[in-house]
Amino acid sequence: MGQWWRDLAFVHWAVEPARVRPLMPPGVRPDEHDGATYVGLVPFRMVDAGLLRGPAVPWLGTFLETNVRLYSVDAQGRRGVVFRSLDADRLAVVLGARAAYGLPYCSAAMAFRRDGDEVSYATRRRWPPDRTARNRVRVRVGAPVAEPTPLERFLTARWGLHSRWLGRTTYVPNEHATWDLRRAELLDLDDGLVAAAGLPGVVSRPPDSVLFSDGVRTVFGPPLLG
Repeated sequence: MGQWWRDLAFVHWAVEPARVRPLMPPGVRPDEHDGATYVGLVPFRMVDAGLLRGPAVPWLGTFLETNVRLYSVDAQGRRGVVFRSLDADRLAVVLGARAAYGLPYCSAAMAFRRDGDEVSYATRRRWPPDRTARNRVRVRVGAPVAEPTPLERFLTARWGLHSRWLGRTTYVPNEHATWDLRRAELLDLDDGLVAAAGLPGVVSRPPDSVLFSDGVRTVFGPPLLG
């Protein structure tokens, strides 16, 4: 599957690896940087998603998404992410991704706005119903990142995802160009998605990293059994 990821905000909090270890699929452990692992809140626009190398799927291939993710590594040394939730505003995409890949997609009402250097996102989950699962994020986009720090590379240079599918742990590889990252400032955050994903209290303090990217084209390969 090929797709464009556009207008991404990367908002991250450091946590103890033991905090997220029970949330990993079997055979996968938290990936660490300087003794910590991270919880990511990533809202963005999915654009022109399509199957294999064919054309984008009309209408269904473009939607808003906000995900809560963790950082993972398996026994083979493959680094990736574990999605705790993925909210999207296309119900057919939600149902298809749950059935085909076992990913925890949720249906949501969502909004996006970009006004100069300020970018805002909003999410309100509809299904599965959860009144607390809502989110509002606003960031100010700053200067380009000439040379990412080791932490910034750790948080963004992820080449696959670990998931649980049909009772087996799988790894889905992806490839994309190097991110064109920018510094960003968090102007506003009102979030219940991270707590709803099994991580209460994480967003009660300021994030440890806030970045932005205009986006990249990404291609996912077929799932590989762990």
